[in-house]
Amino acid sequence: MQRRVAPFVLTQISSLFSVTAGSMVFIAIPWIALEISGSATAAGLVVALTAIPGLIVIPLVGSVIDKFGRRRVAVWAELITGALTLLLPLVAGLWGLSLIGLIILATLKNVVAPAGPTARKSIVPDVAAPANMTLDRANSIHEAVFATGFAMGPALATFCIALIGSAETFIVVAAFALASGAVASLVKVVEQHEPNDETEKEPFHRYAMQGFKVLFATPSVLVMMSAVVILAVVYLPTEMVVLPSYYNSLGDPEGLGLLISAMAGASIFGALFFEQIHRYLSYSTILRIGILGVPAAMIPMSQLPAQWAMLVGALVLGLAWGPLLPLLNTVIQRKIPANKRGRVFALEMAIWNAGPLISMVAVGAAVDGIGVKPTYTALALAVMTAGLIVSFNKHIKALNEKGVTSPQEAIDLKS
Repeated sequence: MQRRVAPFVLTQISSLFSVTAGSMVFIAIPWIALEISGSATAAGLVVALTAIPGLIVIPLVGSVIDKFGRRRVAVWAELITGALTLLLPLVAGLWGLSLIGLIILATLKNVVAPAGPTARKSIVPDVAAPANMTLDRANSIHEAVFATGFAMGPALATFCIALIGSAETFIVVAAFALASGAVASLVKVVEQHEPNDETEKEPFHRYAMQGFKVLFATPSVLVMMSAVVILAVVYLPTEMVVLPSYYNSLGDPEGLGLLISAMAGASIFGALFFEQIHRYLSYSTILRIGILGVPAAMIPMSQLPAQWAMLVGALVLGLAWGPLLPLLNTVIQRKIPANKRGRVFALEMAIWNAGPLISMVAVGAAVDGIGVKPTYTALALAVMTAGLIVSFNKHIKALNEKGVTSPQEAIDLKS
């Protein structure tokens, strides 16, 4: 069979556009909320309120992907997201934008937006197989592209806000989303489907719940998801609340930017070399190093040393973090039947989105109440404790088990 890399390359270009658009919104929504209300509390409330409806529908998004096709959802989710995003500058220009209006428009967008990234993760094995690419390599590239877009978006958003204004920045966001959908429409791929899937005949609400059933019936994937929960609930608030509070007290936004950039750069490097790492280390060992390496870097950082030491910790943390997401993708794609893949990836997306919301308020209260250092230290120790529990779970070795269930896994075993 002739090697075809175009479907994989186009999928990654679509991903880069989509993730850049999504990460621009992380800056643009709170910024425009601050402009409207002048209140940081109101800005935080807008972020939380606009995220909640999306969390509710994410499991349904996975069902739509499995029911109607990964490529089709990857295309239409981005096109609809782009169209909904354009409503914000349109309303702002015609009638002006209130806080309530911002919440409504951002919520509409957030209900649809998670479908694109979830569909692209689900389709990675389908586009990697024609390219004769292993899942390790495909997911390394996919997550490195994701991390690159995630790092580019905030910087681009701040540039656009300064140049054309906050509301008009959403025109650029919409352009990226629409471009993502247009590129995804060029992907020509045959999607893998398991024959005789009895769940296809079930009522939609039971069909949607299959993601939970499959997850709990697959211990190795459940172990990986547990690691994701730890990082989402306990670690992410350190980047979103603790470190910004510390650097704000120092009056050093550049220091925070440099620290986050160091983490992002190291995580891109770690993700990109996941395939090479797996040549020497098993999946279970990579998970242990990652889930313990993150808190190992956090503990000295939590003592708030000099900036150079913080940067060294950030590099170590990013390198430990980097391979974890390609590993999670690969495990899900290897262990979960193709027809149920979208529903399981949707659960992962829900965890990443819900995790920080669950703990962010408590972490913020702790920072205000007892200070940055005690809060950061407690979080670092909590991640280390949870990481040790995951590392010694009896099912962790199942990550290494191989079973050829698809043409893609045959490529993996030959490599």
